[in-house]
Amino acid sequence: MNHAHPLPHYLVQRYHGWKATTYKENQAWFRRLMSVGQHPRAMVISCCDSRVHVTSIFGADQGEFFIHRNIANLVPPYETDGRQHGTSAAVEYAVTVLKVVHLIVLGHSQCGGVQGCLDMCKGHAPQLEVKESFVGRWMDILKPKFDLVKDIADVPEQTRALEQHAVITSLENLMSFPFVKEAVEGESLTLHGLWTDVAEGGLSYYDGASGAFRPV
Repeated sequence: MNHAHPLPHYLVQRYHGWKATTYKENQAWFRRLMSVGQHPRAMVISCCDSRVHVTSIFGADQGEFFIHRNIANLVPPYETDGRQHGTSAAVEYAVTVLKVVHLIVLGHSQCGGVQGCLDMCKGHAPQLEVKESFVGRWMDILKPKFDLVKDIADVPEQTRALEQHAVITSLENLMSFPFVKEAVEGESLTLHGLWTDVAEGGLSYYDGASGAFRPV
């Protein structure tokens, strides 16, 4: 049985509005994008959170960013077990085929995935502990960093610290991919870690030399 349904009416209306305005006014550009293929300079790995609007933050147009979104903007360690690895596949394609020159990991405030990891580490989320929890097993990538924040008494500060460690973890794991490491060492690719405060519109970058996040 097919359980797919037609689009909600409000989305249909928005589509027709876009087609009649944005697309019509830029039709040649859209057709050029298809004829010449995509050549983004940067890949962005960000969270699925609907409040994180990557293209809006950077004023980007179509064709500029190769974007991959997942829970808590995490990159898993390099593994060759023959299983399906969506994030790893996106990284591989961006680096080896598209030849992006910048790879950006973008974390954010009030991340639900990171909060789930905190709850799990504190024993407050048994539903995430079961092996059947996709979210719980995905957040296992970040769990080892809890030891670095467990003694922070201020809860918002602790949460922010783990959100930023999610970015650092992804940067560390990216370097376990041989083709990423080779590109970075060959200076054809640079890695960047960012964290955005959604409410305040703030943006910070990870300074690898000092190990701290600094305002952009």
